[in-house]
Amino acid sequence: MSILFNAAAVICLFLGTIFMLVAAIGLIKLNTPMARVHAPTKAGTVGVGAFLFASILSSFANGNGSLNELLIMAFLFVTAPVSAHFIAKVNIHKGACVTPPDLDGDALWSTLNVPEEDRDIQEQADV
Repeated sequence: MSILFNAAAVICLFLGTIFMLVAAIGLIKLNTPMARVHAPTKAGTVGVGAFLFASILSSFANGNGSLNELLIMAFLFVTAPVSAHFIAKVNIHKGACVTPPDLDGDALWSTLNVPEEDRDIQEQADV
């Protein structure tokens, strides 16, 4: 049984390495800042998750199983996409990327349009 756990851990390490390599290549090769945020967030999160899962399998194979890595994985899978989203929002609001199209109606939350009641706050922030 220990051999199966170790073999699965090796497979997870191999897959994690591939995902981390894809994340690194994406960070280097992609042209826009928004694309550069996307590659390490998605592939890097899966790569680190595979490393942590390999650690879980290896600890159970050695007889001293630990599930602390599951907490780390949960924290990683929640915080990495949220932080990437915030970085992308800052990039959008700085105007460093293509402006999204205007929406019809009262859907100001997803555009760069500033509502009238917030216009003076926006002007103070621009100064």
